[in-house]
Formats: sequence, structure tokens, C-alpha cells
Amino acid sequence: MRRLLLVGAVLAAVAVGAVAWVVNEEPEWYQRARYPLRYDAIVRSHAQNYDLQPTLLAAVIYTESKFDADARSTAGAVGLMQLLPDTARGIATRTGGNRFVLSDLVDPELNVRYGSWYLRNLLDRYDDLETALAAYHAGQGNVDRWRRAGVGIQFPETRTYVARVLDAEQVYADTYADELDPT
Repeated sequence: MRRLLLVGAVLAAVAVGAVAWVVNEEPEWYQRARYPLRYDAIVRSHAQNYDLQPTLLAAVIYTESKFDADARSTAGAVGLMQLLPDTARGIATRTGGNRFVLSDLVDPELNVRYGSWYLRNLLDRYDDLETALAAYHAGQGNVDRWRRAGVGIQFPETRTYVARVLDAEQVYADTYADELDPT
């Protein structure tokens, strides 16, 4: 029985190692199929305009909409960066716009511009990337309450969101280095 348990443990360790190898050694073509990149000129341009890493911006877009410009959430968020209309209207006003209409959010150029501005604002407001991403996902009010209470991210779905963005950022850095190079 003891030998059987030992063999089982060895097989389990080998299986875990094999899975880790496959995940870490996925071919580039597979990564490109799984993590598409569209609108790379828009991503590079607004990343530069708002002092963001293009890989981070691509990762947020991927996590939010999988690069679907027409994406809509059940919460009412729209477009590539899944902005709520009231948030986008406020961004438009703060950045000199006065003719915001809902259809602006399905325009990749405007959506990424507004989303980039918002992400830069969150990064400037909070002390680290994970907190800024949590605020992008769960809202600044929730993050501010958590910080006042001295606790971390309280929503499991927000913790998952932050992890997904950070994982995707690494994939975009590894897979699309040439396309997302800001120079």
C-alpha cells in the first residue's frame, strides 16, 4: 500500500510538471490565437499619450472585451475597455469633450482613449498596479472603502480579474514585443 501511494505521488508530481511545461512552453502561434491583438496602432498611441505600458493596455483590453469593439456587459459597460457610459461621459468632459454620445464607446479610438485616460488616472491615484486594476474593475468607491478598512481586495471576482490582467500582460510582452514596442 505504501509503495502504491509513493508511485501515485510520483505520477502526480510528473503530471504537474508536465502541465507546467505545456503552459510555459506554448508555441507563439498558439499564444497569438488565444490572445489576439487588434488595434495595435491605437494601443501604442494611447499607451504613449498616457504613459502606460502598451502590454498593460493590451492586457486590460483583452481581459475586458477580448478586443471586441462592440462588446457589452450585463452591467452596461461598452466597447474594448468596457466603460460605463457615465464614466465615459465624465472622462469626455474632463478631457475637453462636450458632445459625448453612447455610440462613441464602440469607436475603438475613442474607447481606448477614454479607457487609457481612466487607467492613467487610477494609476496616479493609487500606490500600485494591482490596486489601480482593482479600482478599474470594482470601482474607486469599493477600493477606497477597502483601503480605509485596511483590507485587501474583497471581491473574489476582482482578485481574479487582477490576476488575469497581470497574466495577460506577460503574454502580450512575450508574444507581441515587436508589435507593441512603443518606438
